[in-house]
Amino acid sequence: MQANNLTLTSWVEVPEDSDFPIQNLPFGIFRTKSNPAPRVCTAIGDYAADLAVMNYLSLFDELEIGNEVFNNRYLNDLMALGKAKTNALRNRIASLLDAKNDEAKDLAWHFLHPMEKVEMLLPVKAGDYTDFYSSMEHATNVGAMFRDPAHALLPNWKHMPIGYHGRASSIVVSGTPIRRPLGQTLPDGADRPVFGPSRLLDFELEMAFVIGTPTSLGEQVTTAQAEDHIFGLMLFNDWSARDIQKWEYVPLGPFLGKNFASTISPWVVTLEALEPFRIGGPEQDPLPLPYLQYEGKKRFDVNLEVQIQPGGGEPFTVCRSNFKNMYWNMAQQLAHHTVGGCNLNTGDLCASGTISGSTPGSYGSMLELAWKGTKPLKLPDGTERKFILDGDTVIMKGWGKANGVRIGFGEATGKVLPALEY
Repeated sequence: MQANNLTLTSWVEVPEDSDFPIQNLPFGIFRTKSNPAPRVCTAIGDYAADLAVMNYLSLFDELEIGNEVFNNRYLNDLMALGKAKTNALRNRIASLLDAKNDEAKDLAWHFLHPMEKVEMLLPVKAGDYTDFYSSMEHATNVGAMFRDPAHALLPNWKHMPIGYHGRASSIVVSGTPIRRPLGQTLPDGADRPVFGPSRLLDFELEMAFVIGTPTSLGEQVTTAQAEDHIFGLMLFNDWSARDIQKWEYVPLGPFLGKNFASTISPWVVTLEALEPFRIGGPEQDPLPLPYLQYEGKKRFDVNLEVQIQPGGGEPFTVCRSNFKNMYWNMAQQLAHHTVGGCNLNTGDLCASGTISGSTPGSYGSMLELAWKGTKPLKLPDGTERKFILDGDTVIMKGWGKANGVRIGFGEATGKVLPALEY
């Protein structure tokens, strides 16, 4: 039984617009009021399936996976088993949930939980987090704002995936409130910085991939090998305090403007589930150096959407983009990341950088959507947004669709709270 079979249906009811058909089967960590211990689950329709209970019921006996892998606070131990084992697990789950198989149907009350009755937790323990800058449209827009538009891209941008090492400890799961950060800023026309809450709080629409199979120090990962190490993907909101970042980032890059929080979706969608959405990449000119060259389809056609929900109001879509809007793909990013011998650990996260398209409605940040505050967005409640206000909730969604099957990521949401007094 192959989980990716687009003709499969499940005996569990799956709504037509669900992110979680039987072809998806992402992995997450959840708990319930009746059993507060964190454990591994998958999603099917509007239900979370408790994999720890399924293993306890001997439904995975032939896979020989220990109970401690499923009764776990994070997915790291599961991911470290390797793709052969985790792919076999997804296929076994698909077989058990297949409409033509009654083997587990009478046991469903033991392991199926309605989504509204579970709490989703941070799915991975990330020891390291790297943020790339790989959308040419985004890099061009930002370069045009802050530099000569005729030379928006810096000379190195088309020669390598630009990135920096971010803060893993402040990565939080969807639904976690985000506190407006404090820091130094330099007001326009001032010659001395001031201290206080960021006034230019922004979202950044990104995707992140998580490392499953680790490497050793000194080992290099080629573009052909990269996907062997990528377990799956999540939505990623790289919250940014633009005014703090502007004052601090020269000469070493972002610091307090980025390290206060990043939000990820609770479900890790495997690379295998995204196979139907593979597409080719753009022609890269100049041709990258040999270690960054690749063969095959390494990009993914995944629709992305961002909504802003004012406090007490309704969500309003401000951006529609696509993961395919990437100049540098994940295989190139990982090859560049490791070419100097940097080792990868299970659970490490790598984010794409802001994903912007070629039209204003597809820009992946408020910095671009409101063009540095000069073109405020009008919301249905009559208010305007140049950047994110206290009380606003930012909602990110992502999904691919092929042959009538939708594979989605759920949501990455965060409500902005006022800054603490200092």
